[in-house]
Amino acid sequence: MDDPKEGERDAMEAAPLPFRAAVDALKAARLRPQIEIETTKPPRRLAPFAYALEATVVDGDEDLADGRLILLHDPAGHDAWQGSFRMVTLVRAELEPEMAADPLLPDVCWSWLTGALQSRGLSCGEPSGTVTRASSHYFGGLSERPSASQIEIRASWTPREGLGGVPDTASHLASWCDLLAQIAGLPPAAPGDASIVTLPQRRGPQTR
Repeated sequence: MDDPKEGERDAMEAAPLPFRAAVDALKAARLRPQIEIETTKPPRRLAPFAYALEATVVDGDEDLADGRLILLHDPAGHDAWQGSFRMVTLVRAELEPEMAADPLLPDVCWSWLTGALQSRGLSCGEPSGTVTRASSHYFGGLSERPSASQIEIRASWTPREGLGGVPDTASHLASWCDLLAQIAGLPPAAPGDASIVTLPQRRGPQTR
């Protein structure tokens, strides 16, 4: 049986240099210790080349938030992206039901994403996404469980390409981790944009 990791290495060696450089920058990025991150299998139908990461915000033995970040690359360019690279993300965390009912919550959560990018001086094109809130109520044999509410941010944007056509993926990853930390309720690692609204009274952490 073929070694899947060997197949991934072969695919990476065959990838264009700008994509390999962008992936190398992601691998070399230094992140705050509360965020556990690892590679995962990327989608194959969104672009000719893709690289994916999964992350969890951890406090002791408790998970506070989780997400996925995908780097897409099409050397021929993509009309919808207005570029040859695209960042795609999913971020989610549990909230108190009362906070999830706040009508301003979607706007606040979207400002977290845009603010995280702006606070690191990153420019991006063609941003799009959704903010979804969902509630779960338990019945019957599960009726002892308290009601739960979850917020989910799905978004994508085109990073500005720099020297050699390579975007600053390390900074985009750091911004994404800032978003993860914020939705998890962690204090900022460094002074950030004071205009970004933080969300109080988030649901308590989930036991791993």
